[in-house]
Amino acid sequence: MLSRRNLLRGGLAAGPALQRLRSQPSRSRRPNILVILMDDLGCHDLGCLGAADLKTPHIDGLAASGARFTNWYSNAPVCAAARAALMTGRFPIRAGMPVNGLNLPTTEKTIPSLLKPAGYQTALTGKWHLGVTPDTVPNARGFDYFYGFLNGCVDYYSHRYYWGEPRRVNFHDLWRNREEIFEDGQYLTGRLGDEAVRFLSAPRSDPFFLYCAFNAVHYPMHAPREFVERFPGLPRERQMYAAMRSAADDAIGRILHTLEQTGQRRNTLIFLLGDNGATTEARAGLNQQPATAGSNRPFRGHKFSVFDGGMHVPGMASWPGVIPAGQVIHEVVMTADILPTVCGVAGVPVPSDRTIDGRDMLPVAASRAKSPHGAVFWANGEQLAVRRGKWKLVVNGITYDGTPEGKKPLQGDDALFLSDLEADPGESRNLRHQHPDLVDELAGQVHRWRAEVEKP
Repeated sequence: MLSRRNLLRGGLAAGPALQRLRSQPSRSRRPNILVILMDDLGCHDLGCLGAADLKTPHIDGLAASGARFTNWYSNAPVCAAARAALMTGRFPIRAGMPVNGLNLPTTEKTIPSLLKPAGYQTALTGKWHLGVTPDTVPNARGFDYFYGFLNGCVDYYSHRYYWGEPRRVNFHDLWRNREEIFEDGQYLTGRLGDEAVRFLSAPRSDPFFLYCAFNAVHYPMHAPREFVERFPGLPRERQMYAAMRSAADDAIGRILHTLEQTGQRRNTLIFLLGDNGATTEARAGLNQQPATAGSNRPFRGHKFSVFDGGMHVPGMASWPGVIPAGQVIHEVVMTADILPTVCGVAGVPVPSDRTIDGRDMLPVAASRAKSPHGAVFWANGEQLAVRRGKWKLVVNGITYDGTPEGKKPLQGDDALFLSDLEADPGESRNLRHQHPDLVDELAGQVHRWRAEVEKP
């Protein structure tokens, strides 16, 4: 029987090369691209978003250097599906990744698989969560270099996956490219920053695409003492959450400093965003109780919910000289917009052989254009949601608020929950009876959307 290590090392033969560029970017030099993704980050758990008890000076500085979006939506309230949308520019169901635990189909084209034939050097440091088979690991999906782990989470020090027991025995999960490596005792958040800095410091003549996918602040809740001691006055659970956030902020600071020191900052387009909202899962809490450290307020719901707390995430973009500094933008954008935006600035054609749901968001960030989306849709199990303008309809919504009732779909009138997000961003008042025609229209629209994206 093949071992996991030999299986992943073996790989598959490379497919046919993608077509070369059909057009060139308008800028004389193609930009570098850096995407920083945070895991299970609360919707307002950054200093620049109003979290007074947390310290995130480097992320706050990044936000000030460009555009911060108040209506950035992940395309899913759960990890793998959100990452599939980022990598493919498609709604997760359409990309074949509606839930965790699947492999991204090999027919899907990813950002690095599009940029690499155009001369970009591509790297991932951090969490993949889109495949564990030889043909679905990062090096098979367009990444020249990979340092990180393949599954949904690992212990920050032993780098083992413990959360499948008793059905699945715990296992080690840390890789450099296709080789399993062992760095027991080294704090993973810091190592991800180290590897990103190492990649950015290498001499190169070609542009790069770096996807830095931190697992902070996803459970298990681990941080070195030096970071914990930065927050002496916080309750223990929030203190550890703050420490993990601070460790990632330090790593991001080192990444930004390296870009400055190597003269690459002005020609680098940077996105920073969350994958979904904060969780109430007990494994992120204390004493086997639901987690309370991450805050999605004022939004309703948490990770797994299609209420806004599940996927209304922090989002920002920075590109000196192109995206004006100090902006706060209220237009609706979504994570799937990153792929067409990156293709546009790199001069790489967006795939024309499939539906790409994302849209180029650079005009929104650079010139205050309106949102490119008439409506945005979500699905998680039987939960459905659509936002169109200020209106949002949630069908069979579950809040996942940490209570027993919060794990059940809303019943009765609230099974169809209509909100005016401008007047009620917390989705606290159901307006379905005040606007019955609108409810019927939006319900029909979201059900037609789901039927369409589920087509092979």
